[in-house]
Amino acid sequence: MLFEDDYSRRDLLKLSAILTAGGALPLLRAYEARAQEANAPVRIGYLPITDATPLLVAHGKGYFEAEGLQAEKPVLLRSWAQILEAFISGQVNVVHLLSPITVWARFGSKAPAKVVAWNHTGGSALTVRPEINHVKELGGKTVAIPFWYSIHNVVLQALLRENGLTPVGKRDAQPGPSEVQLIVMAPSDMVPALATNQISGYIVAEPFNAAAETLGIGKVLRFTGDVWKDHACCVVFMHERDLQQRPEWSQKVVNAMVKAQLWTRANRAETAALLSKDGANKYTPHATAVLEKVLSPPESDNTGYVQSGAIRNAAWLERRIDFQPYPYASYTEELVRRLKGTLIEGDRAFLNDLDPVAAARELVDDSFVKKAIGAAGGLKAFGLPDDFSRQELIVA
Repeated sequence: MLFEDDYSRRDLLKLSAILTAGGALPLLRAYEARAQEANAPVRIGYLPITDATPLLVAHGKGYFEAEGLQAEKPVLLRSWAQILEAFISGQVNVVHLLSPITVWARFGSKAPAKVVAWNHTGGSALTVRPEINHVKELGGKTVAIPFWYSIHNVVLQALLRENGLTPVGKRDAQPGPSEVQLIVMAPSDMVPALATNQISGYIVAEPFNAAAETLGIGKVLRFTGDVWKDHACCVVFMHERDLQQRPEWSQKVVNAMVKAQLWTRANRAETAALLSKDGANKYTPHATAVLEKVLSPPESDNTGYVQSGAIRNAAWLERRIDFQPYPYASYTEELVRRLKGTLIEGDRAFLNDLDPVAAARELVDDSFVKKAIGAAGGLKAFGLPDDFSRQELIVA
């Protein structure tokens, strides 16, 4: 019936199989075989979304080579299952993943990998059909999410509950007037599904929100960064073997990514061109104009969003997407807490006994990114206070 039937069930089943000890075993054996390649080059796996920006810019601008590394052209993959399969088996060794997926990978399947940095902050939104003007109007309707383990799912459910709505999973019966049915859908399918009224909204990474606006089939109801200030969406995930046995190589990879974030912050329009289908490397299938709406929007856009209520916390001065690499422990801790109270279909038993503080310590290795940030001028170079701790601010 819905695009979801073609994508989410198959992808969720595949991911569920991969992210178990038994399912990961053959992939880990393949990785062990590949790991004998002591001087493996940088091999990036990515989805064609703006979340991948720093890794793609690091490649496109030659920052890996500047660090003395060999880097192959990044591999475009089509689903989170494909990325994880390629990563765990060692086909790629640097990936961007939805931050909640890394929690599942580390603690659900014991994947020997760690978060080493953030890719970006914000960069996502809840987009709805033009006639919907308030979250409460989603009652009785269907909203698509990119994956159960996603910050999108966490933020959306916070918004729904704040507005007296109950999120429910896929069911045969229509959702009740105070319920919102959530389905997993490939981001590329969300725009046509919204246009044909198969769903009433979706919450996802850019540039799919900008695409709906550009096509005139939907509007941004709320930006996720306006709900959870400066939240991470995708993070950089690397193998522990590389971090432990190739620390110099790993440091150079992170150095290049941090330099790419700084360049992106100062060259947003150029970044849109570099990532577009018109760029030399054709990293994504998106038009430059759509990417510019995300990376380098006119000030009039921001004014309009404040007026419409898509931005309610204007004082936060959030960019539509921003870039800073430091993985604050407070974010990971709060993410784990919120995942425990979030509707998630599939494997979630491991969350029950997960301690947020201990999980943050085990999941994240910030030693490489701290050195890279220091060499790049400190956190102040990213417009942040010179402090590696912060308090999470969430206003649904």
